[in-house]
Amino acid sequence: MPTVFDNIETPFLDGEDSNGLKHALKLAFRGDFCVGYFNLRGWRCIDAVVNEWPMPATDDSPTPARLLVGMQRLPHDELRKWLSTDQEKDPDNKTLAKLRKEAAQEFKKQLTIGNPTDADEAGLRRLVKQLKAGRLTVKLFLKHALHAKLYLAHRTDTINPIIAYLGSSNLTMAGLKGQGELNIDVLDKDAAKKLQCWFEDRWDDSRCLDITEELIAIIEESWASERLLPPYHVYLKMAWHLSQDAREGIKEFRVPHEIRHFLLPFQEKAVQLACRHLNKRGGVLVGDVVGLGKTRVASAIARVMADDQMLETLILCPKNLKPMWEDYAHKFGLRTPRVMSQSVAQKDLPNLPRYRLVIIDESHNFRNREGKIYQAIREYLERNDCKVVLLSATPYNKTYLDLGAQLRLFLGEQNDIGIRPEAMLREAGESNFALKNPNTPLASLAAFEKSEEPDDWREIMRLFLVRRTRSFIIKNYAETDERDGRSFLTLPTGERMYFPTRKPVTVKFRSDPDDSSDPCARLFRDDVVQVIDRLNLPRYGRSLYKKDVLPPDLTAIDKKILDDLSRAGKRMKGFCRTNLFKRLESSAHAFLLSIHRHVLRNYLEIHALENKLPLAIGQQDSILLDTRFSDEIKGELGLSANDHKVPPLGQWDESHYRSEAASLYAFLAGHQSKRYRWLRTDVFKKTLVSNLKQDAEALRGILADSGEIPTSKDFKLQSLIRLLHEESPKQKFILFTQFADTARYLSGALHAAGVDSVDCATGDSENPAKQAWRFSPESNEKLKDFPPGKQTRVLIATD
Repeated sequence: MPTVFDNIETPFLDGEDSNGLKHALKLAFRGDFCVGYFNLRGWRCIDAVVNEWPMPATDDSPTPARLLVGMQRLPHDELRKWLSTDQEKDPDNKTLAKLRKEAAQEFKKQLTIGNPTDADEAGLRRLVKQLKAGRLTVKLFLKHALHAKLYLAHRTDTINPIIAYLGSSNLTMAGLKGQGELNIDVLDKDAAKKLQCWFEDRWDDSRCLDITEELIAIIEESWASERLLPPYHVYLKMAWHLSQDAREGIKEFRVPHEIRHFLLPFQEKAVQLACRHLNKRGGVLVGDVVGLGKTRVASAIARVMADDQMLETLILCPKNLKPMWEDYAHKFGLRTPRVMSQSVAQKDLPNLPRYRLVIIDESHNFRNREGKIYQAIREYLERNDCKVVLLSATPYNKTYLDLGAQLRLFLGEQNDIGIRPEAMLREAGESNFALKNPNTPLASLAAFEKSEEPDDWREIMRLFLVRRTRSFIIKNYAETDERDGRSFLTLPTGERMYFPTRKPVTVKFRSDPDDSSDPCARLFRDDVVQVIDRLNLPRYGRSLYKKDVLPPDLTAIDKKILDDLSRAGKRMKGFCRTNLFKRLESSAHAFLLSIHRHVLRNYLEIHALENKLPLAIGQQDSILLDTRFSDEIKGELGLSANDHKVPPLGQWDESHYRSEAASLYAFLAGHQSKRYRWLRTDVFKKTLVSNLKQDAEALRGILADSGEIPTSKDFKLQSLIRLLHEESPKQKFILFTQFADTARYLSGALHAAGVDSVDCATGDSENPAKQAWRFSPESNEKLKDFPPGKQTRVLIATD
């Protein structure tokens, strides 16, 4: 009776009672194997046995081990072409050579899967030695599809000269001893002989190709080779692979002649690489640092894709950048472009016709996958199968999920992206990860989003990101002026564009916290710092004030808002304190204005709690306190300088704040109610009110002690005025500040001091592009619109 091997109860390779495959091979002097799939690393399961078999006495004798592979994955076009021809007709030598080479190359892909181990490396080296010594010959059967699994052990036993095994096990690690299989042994002499004849017929077929030499070459060129490669060769190999997209992009895409004069060489290369990513993967993130021309690069990408693939372009940008994008769309001759403000995307995108290329400016604004505008954009892109260009100088903020959210705009979370988060899988264990995340493909964005390993995110962004820095451009594209050593780029017109040499100059001003005549410096006293450090900041930690027993009639919406408060929680307090100190560092005016707003927000909440009115809950997220993106914290109950009347700072007492808070609450609950979520106040302890009052009183003390600081007492400002007005009255200046409050304060003070041609650009500016053109018309080709006399000399701008 035959033995059944299922790899569960009865192992196939090492069967019990000494009747498994390995035992039979140990008693044999040679073996013949026919399998549908052969894994090079799986050979080590039996290579020790094969090494003990004697070599053939004559050249005509079979090699100790012969392996016939029936369904090794082949290049589909070649296989289809070959199988569709007259199979009785022998292939010519050229066809045979091509098929042999291309089929054997498929084995090479095996060695790129998974992490190599020492056992793998040793096993592959033993395999090469056996192939070279003639102990193993491998052929590929091409006459027809063949998926048989047959193992023949030839013995010197005259009664039972051949033991055969038939079943489902391929010659792989999993097939021989890993996964469940079904095999039987064939001990009948006549049956085994017939199986041997069947094998010989296929081994001798003219369409059975010997690929032994090709396998030797593949392994010897891989990581398992015994030959030590020079480090420089390894470097060249890495550079060749890493630069493949760039090289292919340069070959595939050509920037039209009529727009090349708008681009510098490094920008043109960025266009070609981005077009390669766009064509190959459906999306690209252009992340060059500020000032390297992302807008020009994106416009050129749109023009190239319009010329090559007839793609129409939709540009989604912040409202105040629409004029700039409309100017670039005209300048670069885009195909039927549409420029749309991101703020109206939710309303307008559902009815918009199909645009096959979409440019999303400032894509870092779309890190929240739950946002309604995000979802509207995502649905439009998916519905219309758009190619997507993302633009951001700061694509990564505080978590790698920022990158994942932006990629999700065009990339399905379970799409196969061809690489896996190997660093995370090494740390967590591949099997453990698969067990905990059964519905997450390893080579997917969803898998990468579970990784916090920088190496993993560097790998995935290599597929989608085009990013260069100034130092990279200077090192790789700039020339050096022999006269003074300055770096420059040569424009298409032949003109040189020099990189500015940064020469920091210190402008000193008096600052003494102990001087009563220096009110700005006195804000840096220890007692002011201690007040900030001791604040309870209950509005940034409301979850700490929830009652232990909540009302039983809470709605699902109330519970969701409370849960969100818990997640926002403690970290926001630290961000808030840091933000206040940053404003103090920026300007006394911005600091005092923030203190005033903070007190008013406290009394707004006190008003709701004391009168048992629903509490307006603004956005609770640390991004509100990131000064790169929201320098006025508008998401938190929207108290900018234009939302309410700002008194002379320090002159309001508690009654003023209470009265203004009541009026403001009525405004928010009426015209502004849809901007916020509303939470019943009986979920909070009474200590919330007392801590709000305590903070408000402490901060009003700072305002009362300082009062409104006159510009004549702001010595830092006066030093700036002297620099602009007296020391350098003709030079142009750009003044950068983190905060819009400081920018507006400086603008008003400089105008009042008589400094000429001052302009202020913030996130609220209606047309910042026009402000940039007015400041630098020559570099923006706007000299006709802004001749001398109509130009800005001093431009104040936030980040």
